[in-house]
Amino acid sequence: MEQVGFVGLGAMGAEIVPRLLRAGYSVVGWNRTEAKARPLLEAGMRWANSPRAVAEQSEVVFSIVTDGRAVREVALGPEGVLQGLPPGGVYVDMSTIDPDVSRSVAEEFHRAGRFMLDAPISGAPPTVREGKASLMVGGDPEVYERVRPVLLAIGPKVMYVGPNGMACAMKLAVNLLLMVEVIAFGEAVALAEKYGVDRAVAVEAILNSVAASPVLAYRGPFILEGKMPERALADVNLQQKDMLLVLDLARRLGSPVPLAAAANEMMNACRGLGLDHLDFVATHRVYRKLGGAS
Repeated sequence: MEQVGFVGLGAMGAEIVPRLLRAGYSVVGWNRTEAKARPLLEAGMRWANSPRAVAEQSEVVFSIVTDGRAVREVALGPEGVLQGLPPGGVYVDMSTIDPDVSRSVAEEFHRAGRFMLDAPISGAPPTVREGKASLMVGGDPEVYERVRPVLLAIGPKVMYVGPNGMACAMKLAVNLLLMVEVIAFGEAVALAEKYGVDRAVAVEAILNSVAASPVLAYRGPFILEGKMPERALADVNLQQKDMLLVLDLARRLGSPVPLAAAANEMMNACRGLGLDHLDFVATHRVYRKLGGAS
């Protein structure tokens, strides 16, 4: 596959497309706001006026958008990917959405003689930029093998999980762990600070301990003075969207997720304190406030 389409050129798409271009793929893209695509156009991406127009020029079309509703719109709408994708074409959605929604979209593609894979990406923009992101893939295994070389251009760790929807479910499980880990990090630092340990010392101690992880390595320093990025890697509202998906899936399955429920309450607390525009590591500030810090 040499002709690749990309729908949704936000923070993640803006990092993925350059990797595809550097790998030698011809990329055509679309975004609701064309202005966001200008750096990519300057880098060699071609512009299309709709997801349908992207699909008409592509052998495989990727998308990464906010939620299930947006996926259904860009995939199945009157100007959606399905309307333009040629017979046998492949649509790969990288969004983090309800696995049942993803599966229902895949069924529409299969009925039309096209293929869909769910391939949510695990990582933040810096992870993608550094070539360290991982992808989980659900769908037909033969179709997966067809697009695997393209997936490897995006990230070096690509794993087939199972039929359609399975990768979305696995991504929610990963995000549950990620959120609990980052929130527990803020809780631990706040506790050490309350006893009198300097915050920078507490962060360094954790990052040098057996509890360290890749997500803490790049997010942990954000809680130091002046280190919080102006543009969040994943703000409170975006992360809570994922956590609500986890809670709903767990309710439908009858699977207990008490730590997910606690993490969601910390997102509520962040929003109540007006911190929802910040990266969700800002839960550290909630713990400090609850502990009586100014």
